[in-house]
Amino acid sequence: MSIDSDHYANLLSKTALRDRRAFEQLYQQTSPKLFGLLLRIVKREDLAQECLQDAYVLIWNRAGEFHREKGQPLTWMGSIARYRALDLLRKRKHEVALDDEMLSDGMVSDPEWVEERLIAAEGAEGLTACLKILSLEQRNCLYLAYFEGCTHPEISVRVDAPVGSVKTWIRRGMIRLKECLS
Repeated sequence: MSIDSDHYANLLSKTALRDRRAFEQLYQQTSPKLFGLLLRIVKREDLAQECLQDAYVLIWNRAGEFHREKGQPLTWMGSIARYRALDLLRKRKHEVALDDEMLSDGMVSDPEWVEERLIAAEGAEGLTACLKILSLEQRNCLYLAYFEGCTHPEISVRVDAPVGSVKTWIRRGMIRLKECLS
């Protein structure tokens, strides 16, 4: 674990014990990163703020479920935030206009752009090397699913591939990333 990861893990441990000061520090230090992730998914500042608030309520209530040996604290918190955003998008799908500008044909077909976006969004050590072992399709689909909040059918349209292929690329990509990062 990096210094930040150790620090965040300690704050989460204290939060699990209902230490409000630790939770406040955790929020102050991690909320800008989670807000950026949420904003990329929901595309609206008001919805991102709503998701952020909901995510931190869940983090407060579930801090005891975080285990250092299973992953990075920011990744765990990011998953909570991401799922909250995806839930909100499903409920408000008709209200949220997804922005295709960031994922023009040139960007989606450029593996270096996708890799740079993944690294910038996660900031995880070793992710660069692990992403290089993935195929272009796996990197693109993982980015669209986890950072843009796209569903499998939406990804299928964007990468012009069958839904079954998209699901396979995501599943195999996640397996390879997990193996590489552990």
